[in-house]
Amino acid sequence: MYPSAAVSTLVNDSFVPVRVHVKQQEAFAKLGEKYGAQWTPTTLVIDATGVERHRMEGFLPEGDFASQLLLGRAHAARLAGDFAEAEDRYKLVIERYPLTDAAAESQYWAGVARYKATSDHHALIETARAFEQRYQDSPWAKKASVWQQKEA
Repeated sequence: MYPSAAVSTLVNDSFVPVRVHVKQQEAFAKLGEKYGAQWTPTTLVIDATGVERHRMEGFLPEGDFASQLLLGRAHAARLAGDFAEAEDRYKLVIERYPLTDAAAESQYWAGVARYKATSDHHALIETARAFEQRYQDSPWAKKASVWQQKEA
């Protein structure tokens, strides 16, 4: 499915892959309409109930694609209310793919997941501080900046 053995292993070990080629007109039309796929390739992370949890459109290099897949798994865990699992999955993205766009987003959502799991607002403050060290130029740092604790 993907030319990289590592990505193929990730997909096969962590997902139930479904591939629909644009030439499979009936299946493509049915799924394309259901999920609003307007470009190929469109890669979706869908939960067990059929709800879309993450979307990628267009081709990505191996590391970016793998990081987006892992990000999608983390989103699915968070949206299912499994905040501890989501935090672990977001941290995995940062650890394995620190130079990708998904890493900055994962840093943000890891803080949110920890806050949701513990109700401890310090999780958000620590996340904002972490953006001072890494990914400070990302849109996610801007979103987390509201959590910075102001000194009196």
